[in-house]
Amino acid sequence: MVFSAIIARMIKRRLQTTVLDRLALFPAVALLGPRQVGKTTLAEDIASDRPSIYLDLESPSDRARLADPVRYLEAHEGKLVVLDEVHRVPELFQTLRGLIDQGRRRGHKVGRFLLLGSASMDLLRQSGESLAGRIAYVDLPPLGVLEVAAEDREKLWVRGGFPDSFLADGDEHSMMWRDYFIKTYLERDIPDLGPRIPAETLHRFWTMLAHSQGSVINAAQLACSLAVDGKTIARYLDLMVDLLLVRRLRPYHTNTKKRLVKSPKVYVRDSGVTHALLGIPGREALFGHPVAGMSWEGFVIDNLIATAPESTLASFYRTSAGAEIDLVLEFPGLTERWAIEIKSGLSAKPKRGFYNAVEDITPERSFVVYAGEERYPVSEGVEAISVSAIAQMLLEKRSAQ
Repeated sequence: MVFSAIIARMIKRRLQTTVLDRLALFPAVALLGPRQVGKTTLAEDIASDRPSIYLDLESPSDRARLADPVRYLEAHEGKLVVLDEVHRVPELFQTLRGLIDQGRRRGHKVGRFLLLGSASMDLLRQSGESLAGRIAYVDLPPLGVLEVAAEDREKLWVRGGFPDSFLADGDEHSMMWRDYFIKTYLERDIPDLGPRIPAETLHRFWTMLAHSQGSVINAAQLACSLAVDGKTIARYLDLMVDLLLVRRLRPYHTNTKKRLVKSPKVYVRDSGVTHALLGIPGREALFGHPVAGMSWEGFVIDNLIATAPESTLASFYRTSAGAEIDLVLEFPGLTERWAIEIKSGLSAKPKRGFYNAVEDITPERSFVVYAGEERYPVSEGVEAISVSAIAQMLLEKRSAQ
């Protein structure tokens, strides 16, 4: 299956509709995600249905067109203006605010700008301050289990969801692509975004996170290993989270006398990047590696959060006594709560700690997501289910919003 076909399926299922809905409500929409995830392809598809203009702000010739941005953009007031890599020209946000406000007075209230960029701290801060009330955000994650054929879902876990990695001609080429992706982020993209962190140091930090996939972060241990202080570790982690390369899963909070774990768990978000950081070349090596179970857990969590309704709260539950739920989803309005245990094998039998945790938080539904395909009751109120089946349930909830 070619890249464009997979992206087309992804667009039809989820994000094209989301972006179009936001453009119908807001003057500007920011489509955010890591490099090579398909932002430009999605934007080009949306722009093809209306008068539009596309500017790549990494291109010197396109940046030169914006030497006088007000004059240039006013000349294209009736078009959708797509600004790719917009974080590279942060001073543009203030200009966009003035143009949006002028356009509103002339009746051009929505759908004027589609901004594409890495979800850096600078981008979010600049757009949030300058375009407050005028912009909506849409995150574009890598490919998910509902966007590939059923027989390719294991390959998706092994190679990750970046289209070029997933579609590579063999595991060796896929690994080469991911190694280059990591190298490019460390040596070019992150420095270009502002932080001056030695590439070798950040690579070691990223690799440490992959080794401790799904663990409660131990900042003191990481700081000691990298010979830096705790504040520096927090800064590194904030950067990787803001770039959508790492997920920080918050602990569940409830009014209870039980002693809860209060520190977040951390996951490298793309499973293929996790495997590349750890030097795991393919399926057989992964199944024999100690990180396999936690890699699967991170893969499931990322897929379920990506398909859940907007504004769903995601967390984990753990007590000092051993009660634990891998993923708690609280849907918008806090009207419903799901408890999800994640198993990497074909056995869907949860441990006693899961049942104890379910008694603590009394979710409306409880699931065990496992590597099989059959859906069946495990015990009263607990159901075994595949990652694709529960992702489809969440997508239907999202569509019904």
